[in-house]
Amino acid sequence: MSPRAACRLAALGFTHVFDYVPGKVDWLAHNLPVEGTAAGAPTIGARLRDDVATASLDEPVAAVRARVTASRYGFALVLAADQVTLLGRLRPSVLASADLDRPAGEVMEPGPSTLRPHEPVREIGQRLAERHLTYAVVTDPEGHLLGTVHPSDLH
Repeated sequence: MSPRAACRLAALGFTHVFDYVPGKVDWLAHNLPVEGTAAGAPTIGARLRDDVATASLDEPVAAVRARVTASRYGFALVLAADQVTLLGRLRPSVLASADLDRPAGEVMEPGPSTLRPHEPVREIGQRLAERHLTYAVVTDPEGHLLGTVHPSDLH
C-alpha cells in the first residue's frame, strides 16, 4: 500500500498499518497471502512440491546420488550454506558420470532458470508442455528455493 494510504488508515484509528515498500509484485513473488477479487486465481505457488533432493556445494557427488536415487526425481538442486539459496542443479547425466568424490559445487550447472510463485498455473503448464520440460524450479526474488512444479501439478 502507498505511504499516503497507510497514513490515512493510521489516522482512521487502525493500529497495525505498514507500508510495504517493495510493492505488490514483490509480495506476490514471495508467495505471501493475498486478498481481493483475483486472490483465488490459481498460481504455481499453490502447487509447489518441496521434496526435491538438495545438496551443499562441498558435498560429494556420491552422497547426492544416493539421495536422488531414493527420491522420485532424477536431479538435485545445490543450495548455499544457508540451505535455502539456490546456486545450481545436478542433472541426471552429471550424477551418473561425475567422479563420486568430487564436490557438487564443481560439477553443478550454475544458475538454473527459475520461476516466481505468482505465475499463473495455466500459462506455466502450457510453457512446460511447449518446451517439453518435466519440471520448473520456483524461487523468491532473493533466490531462495521454494520448490518445484511439474506438468501434472498444473492441471
